[in-house]
Amino acid sequence: MKWAYVCTKNATDISYTQEPQFEQVINTQIAQLWESRHEGKLRAKDGTKLYWCKLTHESHTKALVVVNGRIESAWKYQELFFDFYQQGYNIYSFDHRGQGLSTHLAPNPEMGHINEFDDYLDDMQLLLESFDLSHYEQRHLLAHSMGGNISTRYLQTRPNHGFDKIALSAPMYGVNVPWYLKPIAIWLSQIMTAIYPTPTYAPGYQGYVAKPFDINPLSSSKVRYHWFRDLYEKMPELKIGGPSTRWVWQGLMAAKQCIQQTRQVNIPLLVVQAGADQIVSNQDQLRFINKLSGTNANAALVTVDGAKHEVLFEKDQYRNQALDAITTFFGDNTFFTDK
Repeated sequence: MKWAYVCTKNATDISYTQEPQFEQVINTQIAQLWESRHEGKLRAKDGTKLYWCKLTHESHTKALVVVNGRIESAWKYQELFFDFYQQGYNIYSFDHRGQGLSTHLAPNPEMGHINEFDDYLDDMQLLLESFDLSHYEQRHLLAHSMGGNISTRYLQTRPNHGFDKIALSAPMYGVNVPWYLKPIAIWLSQIMTAIYPTPTYAPGYQGYVAKPFDINPLSSSKVRYHWFRDLYEKMPELKIGGPSTRWVWQGLMAAKQCIQQTRQVNIPLLVVQAGADQIVSNQDQLRFINKLSGTNANAALVTVDGAKHEVLFEKDQYRNQALDAITTFFGDNTFFTDK
């Protein structure tokens, strides 16, 4: 099948940060690059302040916009920014409303909350217009989890988006819930939102909890996991816990729309699936790519067997596979040549 691609090319001329040197590099070269960032806050239509940052060099001719996931911040992605900056990309990123250094929306600042999912799309448009990427030779999107959902909906609703390619890491086209809840999850979260007009945690969720490494569902890289948890302790304003019932309702509706409206995605698209994902639904990612391949010949899915949800923060054996696939996809126009 054309959409199923196994990354066999070896990007030998490209190197990524590796775990044995992680602590040294994160505190030297990566820290030095991060200190050179430009950053600020942009005011959205409703007054919400949106944090943004960029890492640029005048010699770079390629732009990469990184769209992070739920509970995340651009600050968490310093290693990834460094790896792509070394490849000649200028990096642009931001924090979604309701999390990171952007305005938190719920009375409880640790609750993940959104009023309307389309607010994410409007925010993204506002930020991209301020970045002005029109002068670059290449413009790519790299999005993770909820950010993959947001970026997909952005492409589907903004046909003049201007991006050349999009790569999605463990995109949220559905979430892992028991089979018996899946048919009623949207309805149930909508009903609970109506019952509790004040933002309320969805059942089973609470404030920020840093799970011990041995039982965490996000990454099997001890050094990367501890680094980002330590970052959140140093910057407690980044801490976000569970979602509100309204966020669940809005997020699941958007995930459904991603799959319903695949015809509206017409640029090359790559899904990097985490084989051992416990957070989002791999089955729904397959549904999305199968449907998309009917109208878009340049759609592919790569599965990194054994990887947990945050494949871009995983052990080298998994992360290197993901980055090789993404790097090859962005840089090689023969990526979709039949094997």
